[in-house]
Amino acid sequence: MSGPRVELLYWEGCPSHPRALADLREALASLGRADVAVSLQRIDDENQARAAGFVGSPTIRIDGADPFPPDAGEPAALACRIYELADGRASPTPDPGALRERLERMLAERG
Repeated sequence: MSGPRVELLYWEGCPSHPRALADLREALASLGRADVAVSLQRIDDENQARAAGFVGSPTIRIDGADPFPPDAGEPAALACRIYELADGRASPTPDPGALRERLERMLAERG
């Protein structure tokens, strides 16, 4: 049995993906899952964005599921994604605590 597939999709036009990658790796390590590899997928154009269902950079997926699902009907686009921090402020990356909690839940569901 293979482990979960963890991906970070990003667009070079948004500078936040290195921070998102660091937060993602830190969250996995804190969950005792530093063994889980994170694959990076760069999205370069609108066609790739549509094909990948990419709604903005950075996007994290666990076995294809987004731990921070976009609103229904959110269009695919080369754009910077906005997340909400626990204190309500906007952020270019997910709230680290929320990321850890959602990863924990999603990884537990996948075994």
